[in-house]
Amino acid sequence: MTTVPTAGSYRGLGDVKLIGRQVRYEQLSFWLNPVGAIFTIGFSTVFLVMLGSLDGNAKVSFLDNIRMVQYYVPGFAAYGIMSSCYNLLALNLVNRREMGLLKRLRLSPVPTWILMASIFLSSIIIAALQVVLMMLVGRVAFNVHGPANVLPFVLAVIVGMLCFTALAVGISTLVPNADSAGPAVNIVFFILVAFSGLYFAIPPHSVLATVTGYFPVRHLILSLETTFNRTPGVTAWPWHDMGVMAIWAVAGIVLALRRWQWAPRRG
Repeated sequence: MTTVPTAGSYRGLGDVKLIGRQVRYEQLSFWLNPVGAIFTIGFSTVFLVMLGSLDGNAKVSFLDNIRMVQYYVPGFAAYGIMSSCYNLLALNLVNRREMGLLKRLRLSPVPTWILMASIFLSSIIIAALQVVLMMLVGRVAFNVHGPANVLPFVLAVIVGMLCFTALAVGISTLVPNADSAGPAVNIVFFILVAFSGLYFAIPPHSVLATVTGYFPVRHLILSLETTFNRTPGVTAWPWHDMGVMAIWAVAGIVLALRRWQWAPRRG
């Protein structure tokens, strides 16, 4: 029996094509800005190579004596997710709002949700590229194995992307203008990154681990490290870490729904 395509199916296929086209334009905009692309993609790569070369063969006693470089690879993969889905996206949204570009989206013949979805998906694609790049650099330069638990690792990556995308949208509503976007978005973020175990492994029950454990940065690093390196006695599914990130994602969504504005803020 032949199935006749419905109007809804045609409309759904058309939406997918529109999203794909808009994502392509967003990607072109990103890669045609070489300075921004280099700083976004290159930062994590340079630091992984530098730290891996300096003390990559040192052992982490409280992590089943894995090499430090095995800790750095998932850590900088987490940083790649945060830099793309949080920093880059939040700054992008603030700048577009203050330039009036978000307001113009509502006048476009293309549905607004498709244009916004393409912005989010473009950031997620850049984050995914950084994760893959960290895996390749770790394998080629330092002979680091791939994720020991592939499905939990992929799920943790997806949850991390969604969490920091939601937080980027929420935090962008708190930034009053484009001039303050950089400091407002970056200062707290880089402080949390520095003390959440990106550059050095933190003992699990230390004061620093307890304090940073309230924030999603620490839990994204932990979830990727846990699933990347098979640690005896530790579950392969970091449900607690992903649950904390999900709570922060909901907080970002609620904040965005309450404070979102399409037009530039005056005064």
